[in-house]
Amino acid sequence: MLRQHLQLKLGQKLAPQQIQLMKLIQLHTLEFEEELERELEENPALEIAKEESKEDDYAALEDSYESEGTESIETDFDVDQYIYDDEPNYKTASSNYSSDDEEFDNESLLTEGQSLYDYLLEQIHLANINKEDIKIAEYLIGNLDTDGYLRREIKSIVDDLAFSQGIYTTKENVEDILENYVQKLDPPGVGARGLQECLLLQIEKKVSSDKAVSLAANILRYQFDALTNKHYNKIIQKYDIEEEDLKDALEEISKLSPKVGGNFDTQTITINQEIIPDFVLQVKDGQVIPMLNSKNAPTLRVSEEYKDILTTYSHDKKSSEHKQAALFIKQKLDAAKWYIDAINQRQNTLLQTINAIVKFQKNYFITGDEKSLKPMILKDIADITGFDISTISRVVKSKYADTPNGIVYLKDLFSDSLTNDDGEEVSTKEIKTHLQEVIDKENKRKPLTDDALVVILKEQGYNIARRTIAKYREQLNIPVARLRKEL
Repeated sequence: MLRQHLQLKLGQKLAPQQIQLMKLIQLHTLEFEEELERELEENPALEIAKEESKEDDYAALEDSYESEGTESIETDFDVDQYIYDDEPNYKTASSNYSSDDEEFDNESLLTEGQSLYDYLLEQIHLANINKEDIKIAEYLIGNLDTDGYLRREIKSIVDDLAFSQGIYTTKENVEDILENYVQKLDPPGVGARGLQECLLLQIEKKVSSDKAVSLAANILRYQFDALTNKHYNKIIQKYDIEEEDLKDALEEISKLSPKVGGNFDTQTITINQEIIPDFVLQVKDGQVIPMLNSKNAPTLRVSEEYKDILTTYSHDKKSSEHKQAALFIKQKLDAAKWYIDAINQRQNTLLQTINAIVKFQKNYFITGDEKSLKPMILKDIADITGFDISTISRVVKSKYADTPNGIVYLKDLFSDSLTNDDGEEVSTKEIKTHLQEVIDKENKRKPLTDDALVVILKEQGYNIARRTIAKYREQLNIPVARLRKEL
């Protein structure tokens, strides 16, 4: 039996404008420029204001548009509903404007490149091989990853050839084609099924009677585990050699590449671009002055031409075609106005966030010394700005600041805190810096263990557990003591 009843629910939903604003906030400068260009192309009612235009041009234009463009249009349906049928490209309202006059060269260099796949195909087609084997070789090349490795099992490839290519072959035949054709291609090491095979393929291409090269090949073939674990004494005893001989062999191995496909692109277009700072920080008279990169603060305005067109069409209340055209133009004008508001809101959010960060880390930006970094988490900046933590997270994501001491990744400025022996809170970033310095200065013949590092840092006033040392070491991409050993 159906029953009707009233139910009251309390919930929160983000408006489409708010969602789009969040997307705009997290874009870095280059992405923001691309987004802006896309919006300018899609909405002819939006344009970049000329340099001589003033801020009040937009306000005056908005008043004129609202008074002339909407009141004279008569329709039988809700105009606003018509405007929001599609997902809009404009979001929320705001104010604030950054007067950053700094200009940065935004060079995105597009250069024609050649993928590893294409490079290998060119070579295999020159090989003296029958048509069916050529197809198998092509399939093998297509299964290589971007580093040039064949990660798949040969048996799986044999099955795929049967099902997808209609080629029925054996595991032995595929291995033969791989080893005698694919692995003979340039660059040396391509088609390897693991790191050991990759390095061996490269060292074997070195036609040399050099003692170091021969020893290096033997070590890679028969003592690979001892090499990767840096059991150098075991290798010296195995081959009855001097330490200098092992050093020479290791030098030859160090010249080999573990990722032979690294110099090739997976696409035919290579994009080379420099980091474009989102903020500019200047230090004057002991004060840090933050500004937006001027590319993040474009001066936009609603097209005056489109406003005039709307006025013309809106006076014709009889023609349905003109009425529909007027509605379309009003939609574009509304979209332009709201997009400008969203850009202003983005600028306001970015500026307030960078101001709060500068206030928190003033000493660091003046000195450039990482040891002067204060413990700072997203909540600290959220409390200062009044924004939500998620908003602060979006702002610092992928953003860089150009400081007098170099370009800084904003996310690197955030760290937790620990209390030292003096009862002071210190940034974990500071502790990691000390840890890195200690390891850099250690005797590489006898690297410091994590237990030894605990003792040294404790002497410096940092009472840290061994597991914390291990965690920080891993975050700094520093291997364990055994793997840091050098001859």
